[in-house]
Amino acid sequence: MGESRDSRAMFTFLALWVRPVMNGLMGKEWHGQEKLPVGTGMIVCPNHVTEIDPVVVGHFLYNQGVMPHFLAKASLFKVPVVGWILRTIKQVPVERTSAGANRSLEAAREALADGGGIIIYPEGTLTRDPDMWPMKGRTGAARLALQTGAPVVPMAQWGAHELFPRYAKRFYLFPRKRSRVLVGDPVDLSEFRDAPLTRTTLDAATDRILDAITELLAELRGEEPPAERWDPADKQQKRMGRNVGAQDDDKNPGEPLTGGEP
Repeated sequence: MGESRDSRAMFTFLALWVRPVMNGLMGKEWHGQEKLPVGTGMIVCPNHVTEIDPVVVGHFLYNQGVMPHFLAKASLFKVPVVGWILRTIKQVPVERTSAGANRSLEAAREALADGGGIIIYPEGTLTRDPDMWPMKGRTGAARLALQTGAPVVPMAQWGAHELFPRYAKRFYLFPRKRSRVLVGDPVDLSEFRDAPLTRTTLDAATDRILDAITELLAELRGEEPPAERWDPADKQQKRMGRNVGAQDDDKNPGEPLTGGEP
């Protein structure tokens, strides 16, 4: 199996203008491409620090010959033109109903069977950690991995937040920024494969995935990660959505992104 002709044609069309733009905006420092599984679908789990991360990750994967498939809000599929494009390139609609969740799982299975990469941010949204380390995760990536047997590839990326800071209103083009990506070995989830999909199992598998991402990000940043992962619930933060009082909103990327509620 593989990507349909229409899907590949649309990916090629989009890449004709996305890749030159990304190459112009950011230099590339990419490592670990050889660790991407060959000839099979995969679940790619990156860290999430800014709204343009999907473009960076999609650019990286497409350049490695992996067709990127993101989980997208189901409402986007109803938007004229946008919905048609999303359906053509087999992006995965996410719905809140049980029936919708089953459809999402089936769409994800099809993309994996076609040898594509399903990109799932284990954090579920932009990190709330004030120093931009991966925060406590959600279990979707672990659940899909354990249900399908697909390999989970951890990925760390850094630098896109300097071009477009988290919750910013504009791009910071100068000086030219650098996209840094590091791919790790597939996460070993073998001990969870035959276990019941309980909350305990899924939380443990999710922590294993986030540990791998955090280790890669620490290598990219040349810094030690915090001893304890940031948990929005413990900080009385909303997990989803933009916080109005964000201190780092549209902040000059030359300034440290610290303090306040992201």
